[in-house]
Parts: sequence; C-alpha cells; structure tokens
Amino acid sequence: MAPSGDGRLPIPILMVDESLELRQTMPEEAEEMFAVVDADREYLREWLPWLDNTNSPDDETVFISGLLEEHRKGEGVNYAIRLDGRFIGGMSLNWIDRGNRGCGVGYWLSEEYTGQGIVTRCCGRLMDHCFDDLGLHRFVLEAATENFASRAIAERLGMRLEGITKDREWLYDHYVDSALYAITAPEWRVHNQG
Repeated sequence: MAPSGDGRLPIPILMVDESLELRQTMPEEAEEMFAVVDADREYLREWLPWLDNTNSPDDETVFISGLLEEHRKGEGVNYAIRLDGRFIGGMSLNWIDRGNRGCGVGYWLSEEYTGQGIVTRCCGRLMDHCFDDLGLHRFVLEAATENFASRAIAERLGMRLEGITKDREWLYDHYVDSALYAITAPEWRVHNQG
C-alpha cells in the first residue's frame, strides 16, 4: 500500500478477536491502569524503566494526557489491552516516522496474563493496522537482550534481528543492551500467508 500522505491518525479501537481489543487509553482509565501497574510493580520493574515515576492515578492521568497530545500530532498512540473488557496491559506506537513510513512498538502485560499469546496477537493486529490502514512500511520492536519473552514475540511475528545496541536503556541502576527487530509490510504479508 502506498503511503497515505493524508495525516491519518491511528484508529482508537482495534479488535484483535471477540474478547481481546486494543483501545486508545483515555484519562478516565487512569485509576484502573494504575491499579494493574501497582499490583504488578515488582514483575514489571525487571524490564520497564518508568515504574518509579508512576506512583498514583494522577501520575497516570498526566502520562495519558501527554500520550493524547502525541496522538493528536500523529506521533504515536497508546492502547489499553483489554480482555473481556478488563484492563490487563498496554501497547503503544512509541514513535511514528511518517517521512520514512516507520514506527516502533512498546508493550507491557500483567503477569497473570503472560504466556497466553496475548501480546503476540495484539502486535499482529497492530501491524496489520499500521501497514494496511496507515500506509506505514517498517515496524520496529526493541527488547533488552536478556528479555527472552519479548524477543520470542518478535521472532514468532517473523521479525528479523537487525542488531544489538550497546547500553541502549538505563534501567534504574544499570544499562541494558537492546536487540532491535524489524519487519517490513511485504515481509509481514508473506509471513501471514505462511
């Protein structure tokens, strides 16, 4: 698909299947979002650098407001992952590079729901949207080199490992290296047919 060039914004609701959806995060979800983050704080802390800045529903409200501004500018979007209506995690296009038709994904999931293929299915649906609806060409996923669960998601999605970035992210008291995976729209279409 050719680039749209019309500044289309990501769609606020993406149905993954009948019980699983990606729904653009809104300020009224701050309390629910914070409760899930707070309950899984130690689990999430292993790979996510933002936990120390998330200490109340008000922190989430400020965060969501910033994300909505990014969405308005067409620079990104943050989705709540909802299973049977329940908030269980988040997925976002952390950046959208319209000039080069690329984007980067980030996500987190409540520990209770890991190992069920939820993030893989959500990423697949988001890739369909990015390639088919937004006219993007390249989808990027970065994960800490030791975050084998996230790396396995990239590999299941047919993404290619493009390299390792040294000291890519500061994680509380140390740097972690990052594995950079990517897939293009034509590669994704071939992967989906297989």
